[in-house]
Amino acid sequence: MEKQITKSSEIDWKPLIEEGVNTDGIYSKALSFDEATNRPNAFLLKFEAGTSYPNHIHPAGEEIYVVEGEVRSGKDELKKGDYMYMPPGSTHSVFSKNGCVLLFKVPEEVVILK
Repeated sequence: MEKQITKSSEIDWKPLIEEGVNTDGIYSKALSFDEATNRPNAFLLKFEAGTSYPNHIHPAGEEIYVVEGEVRSGKDELKKGDYMYMPPGSTHSVFSKNGCVLLFKVPEEVVILK
C-alpha cells in the first residue's frame, strides 16, 4: 500500500447502513479502503447518545481507539484516549450512553450474532 493521507475533517459523516441491523444513530467516515475486500479497513464511527450495536463476532479481530466520549464494549467501559484490541473470534456488543467517536481497524467484516 502506498502512502495515504485522509483529512477526516473534510469528509462528511454518513449514516451507517448494514442490512438487517438497526444502526440508527451511528455514522461513519472511511479513512482507508481495501480494494481487495471492497470495504474500509480503518474508519471512524460516531454513536449518538443512547445508541447501540448488536452482539457480533470479529473473525479477524478488531482494534478500537476512543477519540471522544465513552463507550461500553461488552463488559468493558472505555473513555477518551482508551485503546482496546480484541483477538480473532472475539464477540461483544457496543453501547454509548452519552455518545462517542471511535477509530476502528477491522481487517474483516463482522458477523452479527442472532
